[in-house]
Amino acid sequence: MPTVQSPKLTLSQTSSQQGAVVTASGTWQVHALAHENAIKAIDAQLKPLQGDANASWDLSQIDSMDHIGAQLFWNAWGKRRPAQLTLAPSLEEFFRRIEETGPLETPPSRANRLTPVMKLGMAILLFSQHLKGFIALVGQVTQDIGRFARHPMRGPWREISANIFHAGFQALGITALVGFLIGVVLSYLSAQQLRAFGGDIYLVNLLGMSVIRELGPLLAAILVAGRSGSSITAQLGVMRVTEELDAMLVMGISHGFRLIMPKVLALAISMPLLVIWTDTAALIGGMVAAKVELNLSARYFIQKLPDAVPLANYMIGLGKGVIFGMLIALVSCHFGLRIKANTESLGHGTTTAVVTAITVVILADAVFAIVFNGVGY
Repeated sequence: MPTVQSPKLTLSQTSSQQGAVVTASGTWQVHALAHENAIKAIDAQLKPLQGDANASWDLSQIDSMDHIGAQLFWNAWGKRRPAQLTLAPSLEEFFRRIEETGPLETPPSRANRLTPVMKLGMAILLFSQHLKGFIALVGQVTQDIGRFARHPMRGPWREISANIFHAGFQALGITALVGFLIGVVLSYLSAQQLRAFGGDIYLVNLLGMSVIRELGPLLAAILVAGRSGSSITAQLGVMRVTEELDAMLVMGISHGFRLIMPKVLALAISMPLLVIWTDTAALIGGMVAAKVELNLSARYFIQKLPDAVPLANYMIGLGKGVIFGMLIALVSCHFGLRIKANTESLGHGTTTAVVTAITVVILADAVFAIVFNGVGY
């Protein structure tokens, strides 16, 4: 194995009229330059020589060199060969390649010419496009439901039942768990406040109204939007990526009648049932917490609940379930059909569909609260 010599740089002055004579020797490769920080000492020696056109360079005594060593000399020469240079033939290739490469110029960054007003206009335009597509989708589903009502025997019953199973039955576990825990938390927090005012018996009123009218439908809708809404968007997106949607059009099969309408009807059927299930789990959780915290018996809780919560609140909760289910299905299908044939659009569309579905559900719940403000009290 050849011995590696440290890189050396010797400076000498021949006369006052002539420039310095720079002699390099040793090994000018990256491992030798990195040894004991030799590159720092060499940079300190080369720095005063930058821009000196009268200097003479003798590199004939260098044992070996790589591109790192050649670049050090090239930078000291000001990116061009000096007039007085003695170079070994074996080193010519390194400097020739550096000369051919030339200076590296990065293209200037493009200035963003979109003003805030233009960005706002683009956002409004995008929103109007989504709104137009959503209204068209609602119209298409309405026509498909009318067609299904006229010819029920030709309807997609198998698709409807499959979607009810996936969106409804398979969601029973998570909705029951979340509803039970919310009931426990709400009961504990309410009991602490009611005890301070001596209103323990009003826990049934507070828990029943909040769960049956508001929290039950809203919790079920949010869970279904995150679970089934994302699944619907991803399913349609994958069909777009694999060109199954195009194949259906070629075969004359309507997307709305075979894909969208079954999902809308399935969620419109399963969501009210999930609302009842979530309400029951939340009330059971609140009942257990009331027994532990306030020593209210389950019998008293069950007897007091029908008087504390009028039937109108129960019907409003079921109506919310139907509307929420249809909105979740429509929003998920809308974004699923807009997915392009690439995986990046699939991920972005699924995320946007879930966020939009939850936002639309909360907006619809606010509309219900305003419209039915004087009902059920």
